[in-house]
Amino acid sequence: MKVAIGADHAGFEMKERVKQYLESKGHAVQDFGTHSPESTDYPPYAFRVGEAVRDGKAERGVLLCDSGNGIAIAANKVETIRATICLNVKMAELARRHNDGNVLVLGSAFTAPGELAAILDTWFTAPFDGGRHARRVAQITEYERTHQHQ
Repeated sequence: MKVAIGADHAGFEMKERVKQYLESKGHAVQDFGTHSPESTDYPPYAFRVGEAVRDGKAERGVLLCDSGNGIAIAANKVETIRATICLNVKMAELARRHNDGNVLVLGSAFTAPGELAAILDTWFTAPFDGGRHARRVAQITEYERTHQHQ
């Protein structure tokens, strides 16, 4: 799977571990930065990853910052992006099964190192359940489509 990845300085070290793990699982990972632990702002990385997913250059995305909150908010400003913060395996499973999440957001300060692989494995393998969940995702997509400010 083609995966876009990005992080700010607080997520940099975990991003490097995630990138290595995903590549070891056979994913093609495109790294949109940051490329050092030097302080930086998170929105540009969120936008780059979101746009790569939106434009079909990546099938899914992964974003990291300290809490996950800011980078998730920024990513969700990109049309068609459903960025979901997943702090544990259950959240990762539900983000895919119920929300058809296409960008996984990890909080580096809140993700236990021993849980990281299980969260990634779950998020990348859990299917979207469709059904009533598809109806709900469609409502979000329709609102997004019809309420764009020009």
